[in-house]
Amino acid sequence: MSDPAPSGGGAAPAPADDDNRYKAVQAKLMSLGRALDDAGLELEALVRSVRANAERAQDVARDIATAGLDAKFVDLTSNVSVALGGAAVQVKKLADTSQETADLTHQTRRKHSKLYGALDEIRSNRREKTPRPGFFNR
Repeated sequence: MSDPAPSGGGAAPAPADDDNRYKAVQAKLMSLGRALDDAGLELEALVRSVRANAERAQDVARDIATAGLDAKFVDLTSNVSVALGGAAVQVKKLADTSQETADLTHQTRRKHSKLYGALDEIRSNRREKTPRPGFFNR
């Protein structure tokens, strides 16, 4: 059975802090995108596992009915199968949302690079110090 605990050790993939430098934002977006891609893969594996368990529960319910045991146990086991099937549907929705968010994160990273990459290149290669963003807004 799958472990419901996160495999990443619980640390946030991209900690929220006030470091908004170009390279820091790019690194955070890269880290978040990678974490979402990994989560999507793990969720897809969980969907397959839950669906397989639902099918096994249905097979067990059929075997119980064939063995002539109390119908109460057939109903209970069938209910477990239905509940697992419903859980698989919801995990699939979560996996789809995770993938969509990962795609948007990668798209945001590319757009951020397109908008601010050249500016960062210019600012990084100057010998003179330049004002930080927001300096003239005071």
